[in-house]
Amino acid sequence: MKDFGGKLAVITGGGTGMGRALARQLVAEGCDVATCDVLMDNLAETKRLCEQEASQGRVVTVHQCDVANEDEVFAFRDAVVEAHQTDHVDLLFNNAGIGGGASFVDGDRDEWERTFNICWGGVYYCSRAFVPLLVASPEAHLVNTSSVNGFWATLGPRSAHSAYSAAKFAVKGFTEALVTDFANNAPHVKVSVVMPGHIGTSIAINSRRIMQGDAPEDLAAARERFKSLGMMEDATDDQLRQMIAQIGVRFRDDAPTTAEAAAAIILDGVREERWRILVGDDAHRLDELVREAPEDAYNGDFLQRLRDRVSWMLG
Repeated sequence: MKDFGGKLAVITGGGTGMGRALARQLVAEGCDVATCDVLMDNLAETKRLCEQEASQGRVVTVHQCDVANEDEVFAFRDAVVEAHQTDHVDLLFNNAGIGGGASFVDGDRDEWERTFNICWGGVYYCSRAFVPLLVASPEAHLVNTSSVNGFWATLGPRSAHSAYSAAKFAVKGFTEALVTDFANNAPHVKVSVVMPGHIGTSIAINSRRIMQGDAPEDLAAARERFKSLGMMEDATDDQLRQMIAQIGVRFRDDAPTTAEAAAAIILDGVREERWRILVGDDAHRLDELVREAPEDAYNGDFLQRLRDRVSWMLG
């Protein structure tokens, strides 16, 4: 798909980050957009920005949807069909995701399953709902967001990351399987798996909002997480709250790749019909290291070798 003009794109997780950046870049290129999120304040800002930047006649619709809930996903699909008066969709970006569910061994089961169900279940349910509409398009493209944690299932030797990583491995495997499936059964539909490294998004901030709702931060659990990393052992509750907030902001603002740059890389990959789209220098270097010596990927010196190759990594 070389031209997005006149197409209809569906984007999950469009409230902030890469989802918002994809929506803005697509409408600027003449594409209609339907996007969903669970946080409507973020989604309202996405809609405002898109309508401000869209070319004349473009249609942008926003929808509240928890992609881990199949009934809500099918309601989202029906709302898109009605709002855009369409019998097909040209692009589907399964982008929604959260972080959480660190340890399978001693973590909270509800948090683990919530993370897994959004990051993997959301891709599955949205694909079930929208792929028939992609097949109904003359040319279409499905884009599933995995992660570097879809081929390296950790954040380092002292930090469990099991729910998110397991989900992202599932997304990667599902997407790779669809390459052959579509080639045989719907050759006009292309598919790509996106594997970003550290991208400047609000995923850490939004994940806390989605997981906790209006509940206060579980400082006891946060204290244990920091202690396991040798950090903040004597911190006060206020210091913990400040650190948690700072981590989310720093993750967004200090990333080596912006959400806007990531979206541009993804859209270039769609134009080039690449089934595998790595996003960020760190993603490319990590991919190289894992492929060079997969048996060493979880050894203690692996992270240091990664730091030696990726200049922005500290510590």
